[in-house]
Amino acid sequence: MELKVKDFESALKSLEEIVAQLEGGDISLDRALELFEEGIKISRFCSAKLEEAERKVETLIKASDGSLKEVPFIPEGEDETEI
Repeated sequence: MELKVKDFESALKSLEEIVAQLEGGDISLDRALELFEEGIKISRFCSAKLEEAERKVETLIKASDGSLKEVPFIPEGEDETEI
């Protein structure tokens, strides 16, 4: 099964549609398994995109001399040593 989504937003929308279909319960077991498999693939795609974005995010901090410097983004509640 080939993944049909190209970006995070369309992947998330597809995932929401799959969840709605599965919650509806009006599908066969075979179709439910197909949707579940597709949902897992889309979920992995989304996770990879989020990890990629997190690696790219950098925060600009003003140094004491007024210049700006780039530092890696550290999510709230995480310690620098955890990265």
